[in-house]
Amino acid sequence: MGSVSFSHLPVLPDEVLYWLSPQADGIYLDGTLGGAGHAKLILDRAPGSKLIGIDRDPAAISHAQEVLASYGDRVSLHHSDFDQAAELLAQLGIDGLDGMLLDLGVSSYQLDTPERGFSFRHDAPLDMRMNPEAGIAAAEVVNQMDEAQLRQLFFDYGEERYSRRIAARIAVQREQRPITTTTQLADLVREAVPGGNRPDRIHPATRIFQALRIYVNDELDQVRRGVSAGIDLLKPGGRLVVISFHSLEDRIVKQLFRARAQGCICPPRLPVCQCRHQPDVVLLTRKGVKATATEIEMNQRSRSAILRAVQRC
Repeated sequence: MGSVSFSHLPVLPDEVLYWLSPQADGIYLDGTLGGAGHAKLILDRAPGSKLIGIDRDPAAISHAQEVLASYGDRVSLHHSDFDQAAELLAQLGIDGLDGMLLDLGVSSYQLDTPERGFSFRHDAPLDMRMNPEAGIAAAEVVNQMDEAQLRQLFFDYGEERYSRRIAARIAVQREQRPITTTTQLADLVREAVPGGNRPDRIHPATRIFQALRIYVNDELDQVRRGVSAGIDLLKPGGRLVVISFHSLEDRIVKQLFRARAQGCICPPRLPVCQCRHQPDVVLLTRKGVKATATEIEMNQRSRSAILRAVQRC
């Protein structure tokens, strides 16, 4: 697909290895294979370990098959969503993991491949599906969703202050002709936002493209399901490491981790615990771990990365 190679410089590589702490002969799951950079790190660090790789993008699976071929039967790759990991492990006869990694968000390959329609840097069909074989494209959302729903979508998933103005402009434009390309949408947003043509600011379509991508790929609900399922799949002592790239994802991960690490959930007025609720995990990272200045200089994608980790009780 296209002429872009599926290369990937993994973000927070040292931090992933430190917090995941892969051990020899362990079983690990990479739920977001992408360019397989993290997968290679795990396999190299832990001799004799096995890695189960999942990605919803078939292009990622094809690439990973080449990159990880030398590891032979230590690797098992599957075209699937990471929130389906429990079903997959049951099929494989695996009853627990020593560690799991989720590197959330869109991959560099997806952003840099014009025909995938993730970026307004290229004029391309407005698609944005991580799995191009399923779901609805972003163009369908833009052209068919009710104006009020669009406004709410841009506000909730893009945290866009001009969501009302942009949704109204889209509603007018699509009556004249459908909005089918990334450039059409980006130009429309630029015109709708006050000061949108100023060259010194972040492109005003950035948050709109984020919102559409999250919606099209059901990203936030998948994070909720996938993180909860990931914790359940860990063996005692097993670790889950999650890397987020925007506040909406990170907030979900942080809240889920804290909830699963909580002990007593009785009302504060009760003098003695009645619930006997026990925590599932121990928080390994009280605050999100971020990239060093050196890494950010080498890999701009790491600038917004936040890593959190827990260990199963």
